[in-house]
Amino acid sequence: MSRKAILEALSTAEGFLSGEDLSRRLGISRSAIWKHIVALRQEGYAIDAHTRLGYKLRSRSAYLLPEEVEPLLETKRFGRDYHFYASLPSTNRTAKELARQGAPEGTVVLAEEQTEGRGRLGRGWYSPPGLGVYFTVILRPAVPLSLAPQVTLLASVAVCKALETVAGVQPQIKWPNDVLLNGKKFCGTLTELNAEMEAVNYLVVGTGINVNQGPDDFPGEVANVATSVHATTGEKVDRARLLAALLRSFEADYDHWLTSGFDRLRVEWLERAAGMGKTVRVIAGQQEWVGKAEGIDSDGALLVRESGGELRRLISGEVSLRPEGGQGYDFGR
Repeated sequence: MSRKAILEALSTAEGFLSGEDLSRRLGISRSAIWKHIVALRQEGYAIDAHTRLGYKLRSRSAYLLPEEVEPLLETKRFGRDYHFYASLPSTNRTAKELARQGAPEGTVVLAEEQTEGRGRLGRGWYSPPGLGVYFTVILRPAVPLSLAPQVTLLASVAVCKALETVAGVQPQIKWPNDVLLNGKKFCGTLTELNAEMEAVNYLVVGTGINVNQGPDDFPGEVANVATSVHATTGEKVDRARLLAALLRSFEADYDHWLTSGFDRLRVEWLERAAGMGKTVRVIAGQQEWVGKAEGIDSDGALLVRESGGELRRLISGEVSLRPEGGQGYDFGR
C-alpha cells in the first residue's frame, strides 16, 4: 500500500518531493521510502533522486502493472481482481488454479512473458516479454456445457472491437479461435473448462495478442505466418489502453450473451469472418474431405457444404482454408 501511495504522490507532484515530506505523509521512515523507490524502479518507473530535492517521477512504467491498468478500467467485474506476473509458464495454468480456489468471475491473470504459452491442440504460442498482451479471464457462466464453445467466438469478437477502437485496424476472425491482420495471425484464444453433469463450473479464456513486435521479433518457424499490430500499422500501441478496451468489450459481450443469447454476437462474428464462401479441407483424425465454408450456426459450429451438397456441422478438428488461386492458410493453426 505504501508503494502505491508513494507512486500516487509522485504522480500528482509538480516537481520534486522530499523524502522527509513523503515520510511525514505516509507515516513511514525515510529508509522505507527509499526501499519502495528502488522497488518502483525495478518495476519500470523512471524516478529521479536528488540529495537535497528528493524524488521526481520522470516516466511511468511500460509494464501492465495494476497501477497502470486499473485506472483505465471501465468494467464492473473483468479485471477488478487483477494478478500481474513478470513471467509465467502459462496464464491459463495459473488461472485454473485460482479458479479451483474460488477466484471470482472476471479475475484476470496477466504475464509480461509466457515461457510455455500454448494455443489450440497444444501448439506453442510465442510470448516474448514486454511486447504483447498475454492474459486469462476466469468465467463462471451458469449455462449448459453445450454452449461453452460460443465463449471462444465472442472473445474473438471482443478482440476485434478493441483493436478497431484503439488501433484503427480491421481484423478478421478465422474459425474457431484466431484473429488475423492482412491474412496473418496476431491473436489466438484458448478456452479451457471444468464441468460436472453437463454444467459448467468455470471457464478460463486465455488470449495472446502480438502488439508491438517488429517484423524481426518473430522466430523463423512463425515469421511467415505471424504478425503484430505494430508490424501491420507501423505504429506502437499503448498496451494498457488496449487491455482496458478489450476487457470492456469482452465483459459487455459476455453479459449480453448470458442474458440474450448468441444471435447478435453470431452476426458480429460473421461480419468479421475470414474464409467464408471459400473452399476448405477438413482434417478430422484420419479423415479428410473438401467443402465450402458457409458460416457458423446458432451454436457457433462451422458449417461446411460437401461437394455432394450435404451441409456438415463442425465442432472441432482442423480445417484448412484454400482460397481460389492461392496457397491458403489453416483454420486453427
